[in-house]
Amino acid sequence: MARGDSIDDTRETPATDTVEAVPLGKRVRQLATQLGPARLIATVVFLCLAVVVARFGWELPLTNAAERALYDARATAMAPYVGQDKRIVLITYNDETLFNTGIRSPLDRTTLARALANIDAMGAKAIGIDIVFDSPRPDDDLLKTQLRAMRTPTWLAYAEHGSNPDAIQYAQQRFLEGFLADVTTARTRSASVFFLTDPDGVIRNWPPRPKGLPPLMANALAPVDAAYADFQGNIRFLLPARAAEGQEEPVFANIPIDSFAMPMDADLRAGFSELVRDRYVLIGGDIIDNDQFYTPFSRFPDAQTGRLETMIGLEVHAHMLAQQLDDAWTNRIPGPALWVLALLVVAAGGLTSLIDLRARWVALAFLGQMAFFVAFPFWLQGQGLDTTTLPAAGWALGWLFGYAAVGTAARTIGSRQRAFAQSALGKYLPVDIAAQIMRDPDRLSLSGEKREIFCVFTDLEGFTQLSHAITPETVARLLNEYLDRLSDVVLDHGGTIDKFVGDAVVAFWGAPIGRPDDGERAAAAAVAMYLAGERFRVELADGVPPIGMTRVGLHVGDAIVGNFGGEDRIQYTALGDSMNTASRLESANKALKTGVLISAEAAERSGRRDLVPMGRVTLRGRARAVDIFTPRPDLTPDQRARIAAMVAAHAAGKKETYVTCATAVRAEFAQDAAIQFLVERLNETEEGESYVLS
Repeated sequence: MARGDSIDDTRETPATDTVEAVPLGKRVRQLATQLGPARLIATVVFLCLAVVVARFGWELPLTNAAERALYDARATAMAPYVGQDKRIVLITYNDETLFNTGIRSPLDRTTLARALANIDAMGAKAIGIDIVFDSPRPDDDLLKTQLRAMRTPTWLAYAEHGSNPDAIQYAQQRFLEGFLADVTTARTRSASVFFLTDPDGVIRNWPPRPKGLPPLMANALAPVDAAYADFQGNIRFLLPARAAEGQEEPVFANIPIDSFAMPMDADLRAGFSELVRDRYVLIGGDIIDNDQFYTPFSRFPDAQTGRLETMIGLEVHAHMLAQQLDDAWTNRIPGPALWVLALLVVAAGGLTSLIDLRARWVALAFLGQMAFFVAFPFWLQGQGLDTTTLPAAGWALGWLFGYAAVGTAARTIGSRQRAFAQSALGKYLPVDIAAQIMRDPDRLSLSGEKREIFCVFTDLEGFTQLSHAITPETVARLLNEYLDRLSDVVLDHGGTIDKFVGDAVVAFWGAPIGRPDDGERAAAAAVAMYLAGERFRVELADGVPPIGMTRVGLHVGDAIVGNFGGEDRIQYTALGDSMNTASRLESANKALKTGVLISAEAAERSGRRDLVPMGRVTLRGRARAVDIFTPRPDLTPDQRARIAAMVAAHAAGKKETYVTCATAVRAEFAQDAAIQFLVERLNETEEGESYVLS
């Protein structure tokens, strides 16, 4: 096990696991009693902050943009799809009208006067004119005369500088008030066209009714329930039912004003009257880049055009009027209910972090809550509630804060408990094995299993003699430092420390966790342990007698690995011939004048390119011969190749080739004791024979 491996509390327990999950209530009580006053206060403060975030998502600068985006998604997804509304008709100046009249601003009033005369005779229910007459035109008198003569209830747009300074200046307001005073009758009056957009420029709600303003256009056109005379909830925007089928039939019919401004006789007027009779007529501009508003629908591309569409102010009035006619008023969730929901959301996040169940149940609980955060606001929108104050993003963030606050507190307690338990286990077991037992207590069972492992044995030459020459305190300090260095190498390379035998380290790879690259890890660790030993003896303090090299042996083979001992004292270790072979390889280094010896089986899977064959030997106390290698990164590839060619020629019985190679190698490596002894051993053996170490 690697030192960096962490304890995973979410590991799924096997089906045969009899360990019971800690009840959630008990975990909460443990958290409250074991956390400590300071951490408990900090956790409570953080949870209170989470509740505030979950309650005021619309007001907080970090979440308000997300809240608006989520509301727009809800309003678009849950918007009613309707056929064309036959109660309301839009009659508009469009860009073609402006081109035909040659007048852009102020709009041509002769066209409006003629259209009003015809519409007044067609039996419209009421007329709303969303055109602010805030500057003079030569044909004002013609329009004023027509407005005073209207028999149909007619409402003229009114705006004031105080409530809408961006739309009208003070001088324009003075002119508008004078114009309206000239035309006001029992049938012709003024109505407010004041809109209020959100800070991101999107209109989502009915506007407030500032004092001093006439009734809102939609309220003025049709009777309104007194209870909703000051309604400021969300605007119910509608979508055309057949838009998805590629057929354009807008929610409200939009007819150019030119059609009604032409001279009409009785027959022509009768034909056009079907378009306005008993309908609410809204007159205004449908002009590019003028009086355009962003709505929740503007956040997403239009199904027909693929563009982010805006909506003219006249159409916004129409949607508001339709909502009023349908009595489709929406109610917001009361403030106390939002507080309760915020508390529940944060509590859910905190409790989720304490769930002590199998991973799939934890994942199911998490996904279920995430689905709630996504689906519940959409469901409320679909039920006709006003969700413009519902903090969906705040809920998600508050849940996350609650999860983090309680989870951090729980991990603090858990880490203390794990550290204590692991420390206790560490008195009997290697630290890495103790960490695994913390994850899976069943590993403490007294059982073993057959595994293929890579075994490493080390020994520090001369330490026994050194221990007689220095004080016991110095011996203990040096030995602990030495073993720490070699242990770090093993753990850093993912190995398991079996035991320490004096100054010797026994380690293996492949159990309790096997990895595809165990051979490479073990070989790299063997070399690194040798180098760590070399650094240790070079760095010995002055006055300490010198010691020898660290010898390392590596072999791979089957072994029985597991916990052995008794109920009161156990040791995780490996037993088998492969362990003995690795031990003999370590001892053989002394005779062969090498530092690291690797068996052919381990070398084949080591992934190293710097290995040099050292012939075939029969290890002390063993009957079977072993082909051995030693890592020589100090040699060039050509030098290693020449040594390998010499050993191969000897093994194949090619005497002439061998003699030639051996002569050259002996001369080239005259100062290399290990290579010189290799040549001597090969000279003393025949083809297929091994050199017996005694």
